[in-house]
Amino acid sequence: MERVGDFEAFFREEYDPVVRSLTLVFGERATAEDAAQVGFEKALRRWRHVGGMDRPGTWVYVVALRHARRALQREGRSPDAPLADVEPEPEIARDAWVRDAIRSLPPRQRAVVVLRHLVGLSLDEIADALRMSTGTVKSTLHAAQARLRVELADEPEEIEEVPDDARR
Repeated sequence: MERVGDFEAFFREEYDPVVRSLTLVFGERATAEDAAQVGFEKALRRWRHVGGMDRPGTWVYVVALRHARRALQREGRSPDAPLADVEPEPEIARDAWVRDAIRSLPPRQRAVVVLRHLVGLSLDEIADALRMSTGTVKSTLHAAQARLRVELADEPEEIEEVPDDARR
């Protein structure tokens, strides 16, 4: 039963960050919550394995992201469509100007930036989650960061460049 207690603590700690990140990617809190619930439900069923991972939150996030993309496709909506005019919760990004700059990115760039800088996935994990090559992730991230650098040029902080050693 101790493993269930571990899962409950994990759920309390990880649920809100997963939902906030997915809301930023998809622009809809309902889509994010549905996907997060599926991800955590699958994690609970596989908790013996998932609980032993170095980053079980990353596993849940990837499962939830894939679920949301498939659900949107089944509904006939593109998971890469521009964001709807839905105002996400203020805590999705620390500052409104950063959130707005991220929301202005094309869908693929937005997803890569959220996964890298807000969720903390590696380039390989992003490639796996979005089902693209690592090279495509690198070029997409580079283009997104260049766009954000211009967008945020007059702001207090900029999105930092991916270090060369993290590009592998």
